[in-house]
Formats: sequence, structure tokens, C-alpha cells
Amino acid sequence: MTGLFPHTRLRRTRASGWSRALHRETVLTPADLIWPLFVTKGNGVEEPIASLPGVSRWSVDGIAARAKEAVRLGIPCIALFPNTQPDRRSDDGGEALNPDNLMCRAIKTVRDACGSDIGILTDVALDPYTAHGQDGLLDDAGYVVNDSTVEVLVGQALNQAATGADIIAPSDMMDGRIGAIRSALEGEGHVNVQIMAYAAKYASAFYGPFRDAVGSGGLLKGDKKSYQMDPANGEEALREVALDISEGADSVMVKPGLPYLDIVRRVKERFEVPTFAYQVSGEYAMIEAAAAAGAGDRDALVLETLMSFKRAGCSGVLTYHSDHAAKLLNG
Repeated sequence: MTGLFPHTRLRRTRASGWSRALHRETVLTPADLIWPLFVTKGNGVEEPIASLPGVSRWSVDGIAARAKEAVRLGIPCIALFPNTQPDRRSDDGGEALNPDNLMCRAIKTVRDACGSDIGILTDVALDPYTAHGQDGLLDDAGYVVNDSTVEVLVGQALNQAATGADIIAPSDMMDGRIGAIRSALEGEGHVNVQIMAYAAKYASAFYGPFRDAVGSGGLLKGDKKSYQMDPANGEEALREVALDISEGADSVMVKPGLPYLDIVRRVKERFEVPTFAYQVSGEYAMIEAAAAAGAGDRDALVLETLMSFKRAGCSGVLTYHSDHAAKLLNG
């Protein structure tokens, strides 16, 4: 309990800048950021994404340049997502197992360019590779089947680990995939490859620009509600997180971010594990739209929202604003 006014004046510690800095409870630095990047075919290619103003798809050489920039800015990790060309998509997502696919070429090129100075997080899910835009294999009724999908995800994870990925991040929400991937990584000697589980990933309305970026938006048949979580559910998120930790996840993620800060806090308090959030494409686009409309200062909006993730308990945040935020934080 605090004392009574006027002996206690909480504004005393807010009266000057040095005092506000001294009493600040939460600190945000570039080391709290993971920078998602989109890979496309070609060389010397930059493709701006209309629904994500300021974000582009880059050919592999451009991804390496972005990785070097991340190192310079103090961003410790990048996250890679491929825009697979239509002629390499199939119903079974077989391109995910190709050791020379866009993801694997980007991993190799970044590793050659940056060595061990940057962490490489790779997405494990089939939606960038399927002709139907779903995260898994379909049965005759169009239902995403679980166990057969997990078998392909294991192969995808091993493909990425063998190429040099540091963190495998399954975003598919199939049951049992964390345990299967962990067992396979151990069996192949990838004992230090981390798993960051998309443990509480919701069937959200905020993913639209991302699907444009990876080329799955126009392909998607139906929705993803049979495997991504109902936005109404919180207790279920805790069950999902508990399962992923028990199966071998090193860290967990809540996705989307700002609409689910209550889930972030509950996960952190319940499990005391490294907990991340993904400030997804729709959240990014809303901030950019607000700034463009003059409804708020872009720099202030970016930093305030990222601070809210840290205050809620996040160990770090995946955000398309990573490079901009790091420049602001570095002064």
C-alpha cells in the first residue's frame, strides 16, 4: 500500500526526464525484436507489398542485405517466410521438402553473409507451399488432416535444420507436431536447434496482408477455424501452451499480438517460459494507416505498442517495424 496524500505524491517521480528514466519499469531495446522477412525468386528483386506499406518481398540476395542491416542495428534474429511461385505449389506442399527451395537458399545465403552473428527463425507450415492455401493436407471433404500433415512438417523442419536454421517455428497448429519435430531433430543430431511453438495462434481477421505477402490469400479455400484457435477462448490457449512445452518447445508464441495481450500475460504468469508475440500484418497495417491519416505520430505509435508487449511479459516481439523501431531506439 502507498501512503496518503500529500505525504505520497506519485507525480514526484514523474516530474523530470532523468527521474522518469530511473523509475521506468519496462525497457525496450533492439535485442527484443525479431524481424520477419519475405523471400521471393530472382536476383536483385524488391517487390513492395501493397497491403503492407513499407514492407517488400526480397530475392535471396536482398534478404542477406537485410540480415546484415539487422546485425548493424542490434536485432538478434530474423524470421523468414517464402513467396513460393505458383508452379511450385501443389496439393501436398511437396516444395517444402526441397533442399533447394526459397527458404533453404535464403538460410544458406544469410549464414554465408552473417555467420553466427544473426539468428535465423524459419516458419514450419504448408500454406506457403500448397495450391489450396491451407496449412496442411486435405482429405476428400476438404478437412485438414492432422497426422499425415505432421509427417510432412517433420520433413520440412529437418530440411530447414539441415540447411542451418537456428529456430524452427511451427505455425500450423496441428496436434502433436512439437513432439514429433523435437524427436526428429534429436534423432538427426540437431540437438541445439530451438523450437519456438506458435502455441496459441488464433483464427484471426488480422492476417490478410501476410497472406498477400506469401501468395496464399487468393488461393485459400474455406477458412482455418478447424485448427487455429477460436478468438473467444483463453483457457484453451493455456492447454495448448502446456502441451507444446511438455513436447519440447523451448519458447512459445501468442499470435496475433495486441488483441491478445491478456493471453500473453496469462501464459507468462502460468508457465514462466520465454514467451513471444507476433505483431501481425494487420496490426502493422493499422498503425501505418493511422499515421498516414494523421491520427497519430508513427514513431510514437510504434514504440508504445512494442512497449506494451514487453510490459505484458513478452521476451521478444516479431514485428515488421523491427528495423524502424531499432533505429529509433538506437537514437
